[in-house]
Amino acid sequence: MEENFRDSIGTITEEGKRNWIFPKKPSGRYYNYRKYVSYFLLALLIAAPFIKINGHQFLLFNVLERRFNIFGFPFWPQDFHLVVVSMIIGVIFIALFTVAYGRIFCGWMCPQTIFLEMVFRRIEYWIDGDRGAQMRLAKAPWTGKKIRKRILKWSIFFIISFFIANVFLAYLIGSDQLIADITDGPMSHLGTIIPLLIFTGVFYFIFAWFREQVCIIACPYGRLQGVLLDNKSIVVAYDHKRGEGDNGRKKFRKNEDREALGHGDCIDCFQCVNVCPTGIDIRNGTQLECVNCTACIDECDHIMDSINKPRGLIRYASEDEITKKAKFKFTPRLKGYTAVLAVLTAVLIGMMFLRNEVEANILRLPGQLYERKENNIISNVFTYKLVNKTTKDIDNVRFELMSHNGEIKMVSNDNFTVPAEKMTGGTLFIEINASALNGDKDKLKIGVYSGDKLIETTITQFLAPRSYN
Repeated sequence: MEENFRDSIGTITEEGKRNWIFPKKPSGRYYNYRKYVSYFLLALLIAAPFIKINGHQFLLFNVLERRFNIFGFPFWPQDFHLVVVSMIIGVIFIALFTVAYGRIFCGWMCPQTIFLEMVFRRIEYWIDGDRGAQMRLAKAPWTGKKIRKRILKWSIFFIISFFIANVFLAYLIGSDQLIADITDGPMSHLGTIIPLLIFTGVFYFIFAWFREQVCIIACPYGRLQGVLLDNKSIVVAYDHKRGEGDNGRKKFRKNEDREALGHGDCIDCFQCVNVCPTGIDIRNGTQLECVNCTACIDECDHIMDSINKPRGLIRYASEDEITKKAKFKFTPRLKGYTAVLAVLTAVLIGMMFLRNEVEANILRLPGQLYERKENNIISNVFTYKLVNKTTKDIDNVRFELMSHNGEIKMVSNDNFTVPAEKMTGGTLFIEINASALNGDKDKLKIGVYSGDKLIETTITQFLAPRSYN
């Protein structure tokens, strides 16, 4: 097998120009399965920012306001450690999945692949026709028919890109805010319409022109799989033992005894290449361009049926299965990833259950020392911040000292309200008799109450004269 195919990617010509891919319209059992999975994921992707759980958006990634909702659970900057653990779990899960099943995520679940193959390319097949018709249309002069087709296709692409941009923006600013901005009129909210148009342009560029280049050039996953894959990983693979035989491939001839001539089952029809959305030849082995979309499996199975040969010349298989007939095993490497994943998942679940709905932070005002008062009283000034992570207002909030006898004096009202999903801050004084202090830096435990109900506790440091040690 020649290795010169690895010298450049399939979408670049020898002159270094863009080699536009015109994939044949796929069909077959795996393609049908992918359609069902894709339509479900598309529905989930579109609906997720509009689904509410306990008043929280199902998925929200508001970077500007530092508010995140994941599966209905709200996360604040104070919960950043949970986000970090979640991201680590995601990375390990991807590594585990890749070690076992290769780049199957790219072919079946990646939004880039789903939108490109199941939305934009299907529209293209409807307007421009299949592979041959698209190639002829691309080479044809700009007649009225070609102009009408191009305007129709590009207009639909732009409308869909605009719709995707709206959904994407709903993840960033919240669906309620997006609907409110649309209702008020776009010109009243330039801070929304300008990013919307930018996102529309980006999505149009990706799906109308850049296309498979995202998977090949921009996405690092193709290179990551080169590190994670081994001979035991299940990928979309060509059975070179069966396909090549002793004397290599050969075009199909009716009533010819290929086995007697030493030729394999591959008839060199190039249909697996023609149907590939990234333009590679799967018979060359695993390549970073392959997104495991299974289009070549369906096409090869169809060819095998046509020449009365068994299916599976291209199939999900590992290199060891093809060369050694070895079945898939749960290797020590997979066991290690699984163990780490299970431990981190258990830690995250535990942290989620221990996570408070109210976050309290009381800190001594920077640059301020203690103050001596009458009757041996020492006073410190503090700032407080309370974060309400729930969807309901918390009323009648007050502070009480739990570790020392003393008094807390609020600069504003003694009882206040923390609005739903908001943060409230202010200033307070804590006064303690010097005889009740154990040193110059005592730790105070302060309770946060809503009425008579304790909703949170926090620790802060109280500064006193060193002479009272």
